Amino acid sequence: MTEKLNIGIVGAGYWGPNLVRNFKSLSHCNVKVVCDLDESNLDRIRGLFPGIGTTTEFGRLEEDKEIQAIAIVSPVHTHFALAKKSLLAGKHTLIEKPMATSSAECLELIDISQRQNLTLMVDHTFIYSSPVRMIKKIVASGEIGELIYISAKRLNMGLFQKDINVAWDLAPHDISIALYIMGTVPSSANCQGRAHITPDIEDVTNMSLNFPNGGFATIHNSWLDPSKVRTMTFVGSKKMILYDDIEPMEKIKIYDKRVEVPPHYDTFADFQYSYHYGDVYSPYLNQIEPLKALCEKFLDCIRCGHQSESSGFEGLKVVQILEAASLSLKSQGCNVGLTWEDNSGEGSAWPLKTACSNCERETELDPEA
Repeated sequence: MTEKLNIGIVGAGYWGPNLVRNFKSLSHCNVKVVCDLDESNLDRIRGLFPGIGTTTEFGRLEEDKEIQAIAIVSPVHTHFALAKKSLLAGKHTLIEKPMATSSAECLELIDISQRQNLTLMVDHTFIYSSPVRMIKKIVASGEIGELIYISAKRLNMGLFQKDINVAWDLAPHDISIALYIMGTVPSSANCQGRAHITPDIEDVTNMSLNFPNGGFATIHNSWLDPSKVRTMTFVGSKKMILYDDIEPMEKIKIYDKRVEVPPHYDTFADFQYSYHYGDVYSPYLNQIEPLKALCEKFLDCIRCGHQSESSGFEGLKVVQILEAASLSLKSQGCNVGLTWEDNSGEGSAWPLKTACSNCERETELDPEA
């Protein structure tokens, strides 16, 4: 029988109890201690999960030799400091999205994890969901033809964050899904937004990502919409896919619709678009909680030493795109070109340069930045 892995969880607010529940449900894992600065959050944990230790001191998790892994579900501005301490203490580390507040911080965490031979993983939950896995399979099969563009909407009334804007809060979900489906990184990004409630913290943003293969993605995020919306549309040259995460059963619908341009015409009068309308159907999905699948993957990576689909490098990609979007926001929505050097197989070096098309400012995002 495989020995249980002991894990500590930092953060018992909104998302933390979900991680406790899912890790606790796995037979080969034991949630030993939950850490939070707020005693009322710890009271809730003790009520929901009797027998789990609680503490307000992160040092207790660092020093506990029986704890092999730590999951960090704290405010974003604390991610780097806590994850660095966790890794230096020899703990495998899972970090809530976004991974950190800068690519330089991400690179340092990746470097430490590699030197310590530890698993570093980011909570990009949705790429472990059955609908997103199915969409990846459908797109790869060629059923919808060439993937032309992705349109994502993640809207809600709140939850307002104090240390990050709505793009950093919500867009990591959509960016990670887009990168997973596209299988590549964007060549440029632009973003516009406004802060209506808290000064300098945008609560509505629109982001666009341009991919080198001609692909395109738009991401609309808001904390100021009356209804909760979680949709992504994948438009192909042959068919289209609608993914609605709020839909209880038919989360994916495939539309046999497309617009066809005539291959030859002599005059403009001869030119006519042809619209194809076919069936709509929903493929069967094996409904498994994505967070549980992510927790299982984290434990598997610890045991086997493999990299996950949401490794530290994937977390770095998302943060680099968010940094480019932030530069665009500050430059009135200018297009920011992204130049990538993927040296992930060799170590910590993965510099990214962004160049703003309007102000011609260039920024190098690396550990020395």
